[in-house]
Amino acid sequence: MMKPITFILFVLITLLLFSCGFNESEPGKQAMEIRVLHAGSLSIPFKDMAQTFMKKYPQYKVLLEGHGSRSCARQITDLKRRVDVMGSADSAVIRNLLMPEYADFCIDFTTNEMVIMYTGKSKFADTINADNWYEILLKPDVQYGHSDPNADPCGYRSVLTWQLAETYYKVENLFKKLSEKMPEKNIRSKEVDLIALLETGELDYIFIYRSVAEQHQAKYVILPDEINLKSAEHAEFYKTASLKITGKKPGEWIEKKGAPMVYGITMPKNAPNPEGGIKFISFVLGKEGQEIMKKNGQPEIVPPRVDNKDKLPEALKKFFYEI
Repeated sequence: MMKPITFILFVLITLLLFSCGFNESEPGKQAMEIRVLHAGSLSIPFKDMAQTFMKKYPQYKVLLEGHGSRSCARQITDLKRRVDVMGSADSAVIRNLLMPEYADFCIDFTTNEMVIMYTGKSKFADTINADNWYEILLKPDVQYGHSDPNADPCGYRSVLTWQLAETYYKVENLFKKLSEKMPEKNIRSKEVDLIALLETGELDYIFIYRSVAEQHQAKYVILPDEINLKSAEHAEFYKTASLKITGKKPGEWIEKKGAPMVYGITMPKNAPNPEGGIKFISFVLGKEGQEIMKKNGQPEIVPPRVDNKDKLPEALKKFFYEI
């Protein structure tokens, strides 16, 4: 039998633990986790953001997992993964694959642009530029790659860039030549997977986002605004390029047209920790989060844009001028 003093201490410790939110009968620790699926190109800024967020809100633990944006969406729709936040390199992925069944809203929050990343050891590194890059890539001994268009927006944006380049540079069959010269082995599921191949010398050049190149302090070719999918000014020209990518169901296809880059973020309907998800999205959209995005080469959209304003959680409405 427990002694009176021991029993009193036991009761006091138990009450203290409960007052701190610990309860073995409920998943207290699990409830404080915020699970975030995100595009590979958001890996570094979201890592910085998660560290800052957890210092500010120590009651939360942010768990990050990066994939190609379309792969992230497939994990939610096909594998039934339950996460609190999804950040996509293309907001259209959220609209096309998640809404309305799996998500109520999509917030556009940052931008990017296509570049060609390389190293000092890449063949013809001393001569490549915005005017001759396609001539360099088409040389027999040069290897280049991009990510998978069906898994990652950077992949289909690479293909769209090639199509636009054919028109912009007035080079007949340029898109076909670039496509046929690049073997399947030079395609990876997401753009950041290509960096290892670049660093080991297996590839000389990769098509990637400018933010990723800057985050890795790498060399890169800045492409003309007419083909880099950066500028709203050239939106009509971007639309002239298109390709088909996989749709929601097997055998379905989506026609993807060129458009200025817009990143999106959402909270799935079945988020296990909606309070935490909303708090993390608030941090991303807030001053601290946007400073981290800018520091990592991704300018903000001011104000952010949102689909389905009426379904937006109340705590997020403050970020929009008109609700």
